[in-house]
Amino acid sequence: MRLISTKVLQPGMVIGRTIWNEAGRPLLHEGVVASSQIINRLSQLNVQYVYINDKISQGIEIVEAVPLHARRQAVEKITGSFTMLKDRKNVDSTYCLDQQSKHFVSIIDQLLESIVNSEEIITVLSDAFIYDEYIYQHSLQVAIYSIAIARELKYTSDEVRQIGIGAMLHDVGKMLIPQEILSKPSRLTNEEYNTMKFHAKYGFDLLRNLHTISLLSAHCAFQHHERLDGSGYPRGLIDFEIHPYAKIIAVADVFDAVTSNRVYRKKMLPSQGMEIINQGIGTLYDEKVVKAFQKCIAVYPNGTVVLLSDGRRAIVSKQNRMAPERPWIRIFEENGELLSATYESCLEDEPAVKIQQVEVEYLIHSE
Repeated sequence: MRLISTKVLQPGMVIGRTIWNEAGRPLLHEGVVASSQIINRLSQLNVQYVYINDKISQGIEIVEAVPLHARRQAVEKITGSFTMLKDRKNVDSTYCLDQQSKHFVSIIDQLLESIVNSEEIITVLSDAFIYDEYIYQHSLQVAIYSIAIARELKYTSDEVRQIGIGAMLHDVGKMLIPQEILSKPSRLTNEEYNTMKFHAKYGFDLLRNLHTISLLSAHCAFQHHERLDGSGYPRGLIDFEIHPYAKIIAVADVFDAVTSNRVYRKKMLPSQGMEIINQGIGTLYDEKVVKAFQKCIAVYPNGTVVLLSDGRRAIVSKQNRMAPERPWIRIFEENGELLSATYESCLEDEPAVKIQQVEVEYLIHSE
């Protein structure tokens, strides 16, 4: 299985992974042969990447720490709960959220069980789901990343649960922001941006009065946009004033934001998203949190074509839990020529070789 940009998807290529809609129904089945109509439809849906099956990537699989069916079920619960809250507006919002809290706890417990019982690092989904509402998928992804970071930092199970719930509900205050601002397809004006920033306080006010959710989880909503250097909002807190849980969610939140499709911006690849995070170490983001995140995220997902610093091309074939930035690779090209037989190597065993770039638009000569 190989990850490619839909820009270079051609009729006759075989789809390697099913794409689902938010109702849990398949939009495009694994094994379907791409046609011009299918390619046009993917473009209309703003799908940037798809997995294909071909000879060169045969046997490479995408293994998830959190199974796809568990993700779908979680998003369905989040969507139902958030929609109910949005429909209620300010009337009985806290009561409504309190009633839904058991769903949030069950989601986090399920995610925690999946991640604890899996040896897999977290893979960023590449357009596996198509959602009309970004916030629901985002809430789930931030929870998954935050739980993984918290586990890497050796928090207790109860602490991880608090962090996970805070992460899943970090944007709940957006349900009280006008829809025309949330869904605006262009850059917000200064006035609109100032309105948007209130979502952190709105979320805190909603959550702090709940009997079923920890006050620490509420502070995750309040502080997830704060930054170490005081440049964040809503209170401009600096390093020691920001709760450690919020520092975790800040990293997870930004990473998922830049690696997800938005109405006003194309998403970045995981390696590009991690570079954005790395640039903010010590000024925006806590170094310990970032280092932990680097250990539990697939920066180069399985099936990704990479150009190596020595000129070889390869496909990432397997993750390396001890050094995710140096995965196992399947070399298929040397000196610009396809090899008659591929071979496997772990980049950890080739310290002089680095991944120079990801090539999702690379077409193998035979194609």
